[in-house]
This record gives sequence, structure tokens and C-alpha cells, in this order.
Amino acid sequence: MSHHLANPQRFAQAIAGFDAANAEDPHLERVEGEPQPKELAYARRMTAWLAKLAPDASEALQLAARSQHIRRWEIPRSDYPLGREGYNQWRRALYRFHAETAGRILRAVGYDDETIERVQTLLQKKRLKLDPEVQLLEDVICVVFLEHYFADFSQQHEPEKVIDIVRKTWRKMSPQGHAAALTLELSPAAAALVKEALK
Repeated sequence: MSHHLANPQRFAQAIAGFDAANAEDPHLERVEGEPQPKELAYARRMTAWLAKLAPDASEALQLAARSQHIRRWEIPRSDYPLGREGYNQWRRALYRFHAETAGRILRAVGYDDETIERVQTLLQKKRLKLDPEVQLLEDVICVVFLEHYFADFSQQHEPEKVIDIVRKTWRKMSPQGHAAALTLELSPAAAALVKEALK
């Protein structure tokens, strides 16, 4: 992990706490042939990409990346109305929920209020584009989406919608995020959609 953890044991306990919370995800996906709880697989992918994009990421950013979707299945999209406004309500509820859930685990293993507040600010994506760490977290989220989830997503939706999502995703990313995204080995169909979106 990173070289400047204030207390490596406490950090390890926090990660273990996040992973235990995500291991309860009833939805499974196959990772290298083995069924894994979906959100646990997602959290590990977030950590792996953060380490690639920012090997010296701060402790708070590492914690935020690992808890980005913590227990997400507890707040399904279907609980909120269809359409843009319903989607935005759902997103706001998720941000609050992830921040509270991560905060509880961090408090339980002995993190101070300042670190907890910082992790919660990152998880709520406050001041994207202005806060370099929020931007970095967003880049990691976007690259993980493109690498691991985009192919499935693109098969479930009309090409116009998929192209629109790629454009929106691209706008949220920094030049560093774009560079990382362009190194991904996507399926030919997915790659063609990305190419079309970036015209």
C-alpha cells in the first residue's frame, strides 16, 4: 500500500472493515472464474487503479476509493422515481449513505474526526474539478467503469445512450484520467462506441 500511513494497523483494520461490509453483497459476479460479491470486487478494482494512477495517494483517498460503493445494494435505484430527478435523488441518497457507512467503520477502528470528514467529503464528490483528490477519485471511478462494466452496460442500452454516457464520463475526467482510459483493452464493440463518442 502507501508509504505514509500514520498507523498501518488501523488502516488495515479499516480496509478489512470495508471489505467485510461489502462481502455481504448478495449479488455475485465471476472474477477469474470464481464467484465474488459484486461490491467487494468493485472495491478491489478501485484500490488497484488508484495505486496505478497515484501510487502515493493520501490515506484518506485510499480509504475513500475502497469504500466508494460501500453496501450500495441497500439503496436500489428502483426505490426512486424514474427519470432525471429520481436519478439525482438516488445519487444524493447514495452519497450520504456511503459517507455515513464508511464513517461508522472508520470511527470504530479509531480514526480521528478530521480524517473521517475528509473521506466523507471525497465520497460525496464535493468540489469536483476544484479539489485534486476528488478529481483523482472520479478518474479512478471512470476508468474502473470503462474497464470492467462498460461492455455489459453498452450491450443493455441503445448506442445513442451509451455514446452519451461515454461523453459525460469523459467530461468528468482529467487529462491523466483520459490517458489511462485510452490504454484500456476494450472489446472491439466497446472500443468502437468509445471512439464514436470521442469524435
